[in-house]
Amino acid sequence: MSTITRIESGKRMSQAVAANGFVFLAGQVANHTACSVEEQTRQVLDEIDRLLKAAGSSKDKILSATIYLADMADFAAMNSVWDVWVHSEAKPARATVEARLAAPEYKVEIQIVASARGGELMQQSSRSALE
Repeated sequence: MSTITRIESGKRMSQAVAANGFVFLAGQVANHTACSVEEQTRQVLDEIDRLLKAAGSSKDKILSATIYLADMADFAAMNSVWDVWVHSEAKPARATVEARLAAPEYKVEIQIVASARGGELMQQSSRSALE
């Protein structure tokens, strides 16, 4: 039987859940919202780093990211922060969608699935769709 570890559980949810070698993060939003999408993204990514560490993982083990933007016009600005933060040899599968977030002051929310297991990074060469 596998162990399920819930991290920072509240009334409705946990901020992270680790089970079967995976870590699932709840959608993370900025704590301070009177700022740009770039700053909100930095805050969110710092929180993701913290939660992954608490769950025994790290950003180089992220498998999938779902990013919600309140306004898709902020896509390039959010990416300018994401591109600096994401591990250059361990880019996850990712989707970015425009969505109405839980409160109007939120500009970005990011949800993560990561591996909690060790292992070497492996990079498969990119192939074009025509191959």
